[in-house]
Amino acid sequence: MKERYLASAVRELCFPGHKMAMLSGPRQCGKTTLAKMLLAERKAGVYYNWDQIEFRRAWAKSPASALPEPQAGRTTPILILDEIHKAPRWKRTLKGLYDTLDRPCDIIVTGSARLDVFRKGSDSLLGRHYAFRLHPFSVGELARRKLPSDPDERRAELFEGRASGAGAHQTLLADLERFGGFPEPFLTASVRAARLWRQSRVNQVIREDLRDLTHLTELGKIEMLASLLPERVGSTLSRQALSEILEVSHPSVTRWLLALSDLFYCFELKPWTKSVSRSLRKDSKLYLWDWSEVSDPGARFENLVACHLRKACDYWTDTGEGRFELYYLRNKEKEEIDLLVARDKRPWLAVETKLSDTTPSRHFPKFLHYLSLDRALQIVASPGVDRSASIGGVSVRVVSASQALSALI
Repeated sequence: MKERYLASAVRELCFPGHKMAMLSGPRQCGKTTLAKMLLAERKAGVYYNWDQIEFRRAWAKSPASALPEPQAGRTTPILILDEIHKAPRWKRTLKGLYDTLDRPCDIIVTGSARLDVFRKGSDSLLGRHYAFRLHPFSVGELARRKLPSDPDERRAELFEGRASGAGAHQTLLADLERFGGFPEPFLTASVRAARLWRQSRVNQVIREDLRDLTHLTELGKIEMLASLLPERVGSTLSRQALSEILEVSHPSVTRWLLALSDLFYCFELKPWTKSVSRSLRKDSKLYLWDWSEVSDPGARFENLVACHLRKACDYWTDTGEGRFELYYLRNKEKEEIDLLVARDKRPWLAVETKLSDTTPSRHFPKFLHYLSLDRALQIVASPGVDRSASIGGVSVRVVSASQALSALI
């Protein structure tokens, strides 16, 4: 299997200083495979999964028993703790294990929920780890031989790069849109198998992960909520409407959405409000980590592009290139730009998505004036599109998704 895009970051940032690597991401996106590939490369260490009864018993008695035996020579072993976040007080226990190491050991912790390690108190792992978020496959990851790292180079390629291997990239994009970016359905490339996998994943997230990691008991209602979300992708999310349909309170819907977000089922984008006249301030937009669940073609394409941009933002943030965040733009007149990347709290890249419309969005000039940006990107699903246009003094590049997304991570 091709090496995943985060492997080099773990090697370069964590291993030299023996920092723990906290690897989180959606269930079945490849975290365990990545960790095991690093273990096989090192040829020294051990893998444990919290679902193994023997390991749970040994961990409860003595966490230090999980440490691998010292290796001959200078090879530092790797300890992989898979789904350890399901253990009670796992952060405190892991901190104690790390602080009392009597020999070098590289530790990789993986989890299908947010590994929120920045809690106050004695169980903080601050200064002992680097956190990484692994995303499903993307056009850029599948198409590139060498991983791009510098964000400014990526942005320059988005505006100035020219198509290379456009046909192959279009095929990758079509497969990703059809099967999603999760390794199993994408590599199987079977519609029936993908449909069965999707049903199983949603059931596992709600019936297993949600039950194991939260105290929520209304699993049937949460399943109904999850079934309502795909048709709301790309639109401003009304929690009140959802609460009325489900016949539950507004706070319950908010709590359930947060839990589904923590388990990497969905994510929300907040509106960018700084310096934008009459901007919305509270309403969020929702997207799914598995965009193949979305039936509407326009919403599914917007979801796919949002996931690609979110992947780049998380990668650049996790590898120390800056703080990258994803927003959207919308005012009270219902004028909107689909996506905005902010770097260190400043607007950095504005993106509009269209299925086939190559006419630059008439909303660009108004919003970009407030954002102090002089150019924008319009990504279209149609192949073979690549042109520059000017609207209201703003330079807009209109380009096919197969080309634009190949410039990202």
